[in-house]
Amino acid sequence: MDVEAGRERWVHRYADAQRKGQVREADFNTLSGLEVDPVYGPGTAPEGFERIGWPGEYPFTRGLYPTGYRGRAWTIRQFAGFGNARQTNERYRMILARGGGGLSVAFDMPTLMGRDSDDPRALGEVGHCGVAIDSAADLDILFDGIPLEQVTTSMTISGPAVPMFCMYLVAAERQGADIGRLNGTLQTDIFKEYIAQKEWLFEPEPHLRLIGDLMAYCQDNIPAYKPLSVSGYHIREAGSTAAQELAFTLADGFGYVELGLSRGLDIEKFAPGLSFFFDAHIDFFEEIAKFRAARRIWARWLREVYGAKTDKAQWLRFHTQTAGVSLTAQQPDNNIVRTAVEALAAVLGGTNSLHTNALDEVLALPSERAAQIALSTQQVLMAETGVVNVADPLGGSWYVEALTDKLEAEAERIFTRIKDLAALAAPSGHHPIGEMTSGILRGIEDGYFTGEIADAAFEYQQALEKGDKKMVGVNIHTDVTADSLEILRVSHEVELDQRRTLAERRAQRDQPTVNQTLANLRTAAQGDGELIEPMLAAARAEATLGEICEVLRTEWGTYTEPARF
Repeated sequence: MDVEAGRERWVHRYADAQRKGQVREADFNTLSGLEVDPVYGPGTAPEGFERIGWPGEYPFTRGLYPTGYRGRAWTIRQFAGFGNARQTNERYRMILARGGGGLSVAFDMPTLMGRDSDDPRALGEVGHCGVAIDSAADLDILFDGIPLEQVTTSMTISGPAVPMFCMYLVAAERQGADIGRLNGTLQTDIFKEYIAQKEWLFEPEPHLRLIGDLMAYCQDNIPAYKPLSVSGYHIREAGSTAAQELAFTLADGFGYVELGLSRGLDIEKFAPGLSFFFDAHIDFFEEIAKFRAARRIWARWLREVYGAKTDKAQWLRFHTQTAGVSLTAQQPDNNIVRTAVEALAAVLGGTNSLHTNALDEVLALPSERAAQIALSTQQVLMAETGVVNVADPLGGSWYVEALTDKLEAEAERIFTRIKDLAALAAPSGHHPIGEMTSGILRGIEDGYFTGEIADAAFEYQQALEKGDKKMVGVNIHTDVTADSLEILRVSHEVELDQRRTLAERRAQRDQPTVNQTLANLRTAAQGDGELIEPMLAAARAEATLGEICEVLRTEWGTYTEPARF
């Protein structure tokens, strides 16, 4: 077959159909605005099988393992947390009993901000967007009957991640677990807080000090535990495009690699402890291409820029959550379909673990019925669809490969921009931690990241309001009336009970020991020593999260984002 002659015939036939009005007037770009061709074929994507490769081989475009999901399917890791530790423990037991493979902890806003439940700023927020945790005793209850040595646990918390990690270790110790055998993930990604989610405690530099201590501690003591989950999810939920999510997230990851190297850590040991957390949005093929590009970019940079030699140090392992921002309050049953499509994209993109959102999450924390449907969505994909049978089944698709290359190129363009910011931050060419880190810090200071995300979000909202982008039940097919949902409501009694329990614990603990451990932590914070052991001692004494964070706030100050107009 003459491929070029066939292409010419198709081009003329398509142009003729356009002239005759047989091509719809519509937005045929991706959700993020990337222009796509009407059809793809030979020559429409860069040639060369080495750019794609085989599963389990560099550059890992097609997956990390030669067996794909035949060796091990993705982990079903449902994100859950509400009310107090006892209520959330019951939900965890339900998830595990019904086939969940791992736990993922959602914390309430006071906890995410390093505040205790009786802090005046916590009023009305205790237990509402996640579980309230004030001290290690709450984690004892949260994981009651759940052996931490056997269950992988992810904790989505960044600002106070390190003290929460110390409380987690104390809870594991009290279970009698071998700490060296723990396996799980701590988010800890402070860069994305300044970029998108806004849940920080201090200036960036003290946070990086804590993160460096954590990386070193885990490398030496808990080799399977992943102390950093670099999160693009919140960047995408804030309104970024797929390419921005990809580039900003990987740039943050490069920053943490530079942090580890600046501490003298062995990249072959600490790089495998870096994991990632991506959003799976509704544009099916764009998301698949994003995940494939992420693995390839990360492997290439770790090898060529940072000198990693082993496969494991070059692997990008990632968790995925379906897009909360794609869910609609209108016709909420449609959210089941959206979540299933997004979950399938994550699986075809090779995710290592997955959370599927519940249909009612746009309105409230998931009800038990909605959580069960979300869990069953993954179980159907895993057991019934055949997607586990073939590694990277869309590999070699002209469209998927071209889109993967396009997202990779756009990400590289953004990396160049971030490195240009590094030059502004350090005109002499000296970067205290590393070039990418310096660029990120300057981008945070200058509002580069927030500005780019705001512009992307505004453009998408305009397209939605004009009808260029479609959402069923929002701007098309709006005539369907949905039944009202029974949603989960967290009683105000949860806050009152949590405050009473906290007061009782404070009255019962050994206060002189608490005071001494907090004083020791303060002394460590004033110097340049490591902070994990002093925090562990404070957690063992039942010092609260708020008390530990307040010691650090007193020494390091707080951070206020500069006003921009």
